[in-house]
Amino acid sequence: MELQTRISIPKSPNPISYRSETLLLGSCFAGHIAEKLTYYQFRSTVNPFGTLFHPRGISNLILRAIEDRKFREEECFYHMEQWHSYEVHSQMSRPDKEDLVKCLNTALKSTKEYLSRATHLTLTLGTAWGYVHRDTGNWVANCHKVPQQEFEKVLSPPEEIRSVLHSVLTAVYQVNPEISVILTVSPVRHARDGFVENQRSKSHLFVALHQLLEESYENQIHYFPAYELMMDELRDYRFYEADMLHPNSLATQYIWERFKNTCISEKAYPTMKQVEEVQRGLRHRPFHPDSESHKVFRKQLDQKISALQTRYPHMHFDQA
Repeated sequence: MELQTRISIPKSPNPISYRSETLLLGSCFAGHIAEKLTYYQFRSTVNPFGTLFHPRGISNLILRAIEDRKFREEECFYHMEQWHSYEVHSQMSRPDKEDLVKCLNTALKSTKEYLSRATHLTLTLGTAWGYVHRDTGNWVANCHKVPQQEFEKVLSPPEEIRSVLHSVLTAVYQVNPEISVILTVSPVRHARDGFVENQRSKSHLFVALHQLLEESYENQIHYFPAYELMMDELRDYRFYEADMLHPNSLATQYIWERFKNTCISEKAYPTMKQVEEVQRGLRHRPFHPDSESHKVFRKQLDQKISALQTRYPHMHFDQA
């Protein structure tokens, strides 16, 4: 008896391997996948400008990095004892304006460098709802708790989202023609917008993404159904955090397993198992750290680490 609906997910034509470098941008779910990639010692970078939810906010920063359009001091503003940029997350905010601009431009430079050599780009879209600053008419990626009356809330239509993503991917392919793209929609529902409004938002993202997928990109774009997995395969509140909106650790682990099975090369699985053995060994806390048995255990663990690092010099384990 089958007690769960199962979503059939095609395997990525260009799966992630231990030779890959992956840039992940978008919602907090991008961070969850990045945590798993880091745990298993894959090379990856996540959200150099902080968490971003709207396709336009993500695209604007990618284009800015590619086009070398540096941030300027006059683009920043002061609010609640911090200097901010409307284009990035609040985690980038600083008490000193010059320091903020320096950090933003450093992130731009590293993003362009990473994009030029990355094998994979993962974009996780959170919402089609966004904000426009009334005084300037500029798109806002983060309001930084500025009074709401200063912004106009808008719902981006699917064709606009498709156009924005098409433009940014065209620019990405110009600097890195071989890069593979993984697109996904965040499994987190944006209840702050309203539940009906959340469904409208997600539907606009789905339509835009699948229109994009129907275009000719020669197998360079793969869609991973994170939202669909949460809504259909994990259709139970036991898979949610206490807020009943965010996937809990069990759900995140389940979605990661499906991601692994479809977006990561099977040739990497034996190495992933070895890395996990090392990670568990490093987290082991002995009752008798000076015992001979523990010294033998540590020696064997060090040998495993050395063997992995010989094959993959980029691997770094916290051996404290």
